[in-house]
Amino acid sequence: MENEIIAEAEERMRKSISSLEVSFKRIRTGRAHPSILDSVIVSYYGTDTLLSQLGNINVEEGRTLLISPWEKNIIGDIEKAILKSDLGLNPSNNGDTIRVPMPPLTEETRKEYTKQAKNEAENARVAVRNIRRDANSDLKNLEKEKEISEDGQRRAEEKVQKLTDSFIDAIESAYKLKEADLLSF
Repeated sequence: MENEIIAEAEERMRKSISSLEVSFKRIRTGRAHPSILDSVIVSYYGTDTLLSQLGNINVEEGRTLLISPWEKNIIGDIEKAILKSDLGLNPSNNGDTIRVPMPPLTEETRKEYTKQAKNEAENARVAVRNIRRDANSDLKNLEKEKEISEDGQRRAEEKVQKLTDSFIDAIESAYKLKEADLLSF
């Protein structure tokens, strides 16, 4: 029973890390990367569709994204969706493709994005700690109901703490990488 609680806690912690990675992808750096457009949704024949499902997105010359839609008639819709997204990008289309140049980051925007990344990392740490609290609470309930011994509960709580520590370390490492990426010129 306690193994199920630990396994569930680990799964939930993994989801927190995945969520952090998605959040970090939305914080753009000075370099072009197709994942920057992962959150862009285009109205395609009345259905909200991810931009990545409507064409190829490639990096051109390091600082520009080149979008080649599979259907040329949706170029205008893609351009509007990118403009409406809160990414601060200005696409230009030539009728066949869309180029999205990455504006260089000023020192001020770098610091702002770093602050945003720090907040996302802190939210992930809080989520992991909340998962630890939930797991420990479940373990205490098992002990109260005499389904596990006090020693079993203590051992399981130690496992949960080790899991928590490893996931907090992973969050810290991911944040340090993102911070270095944002502050590199």
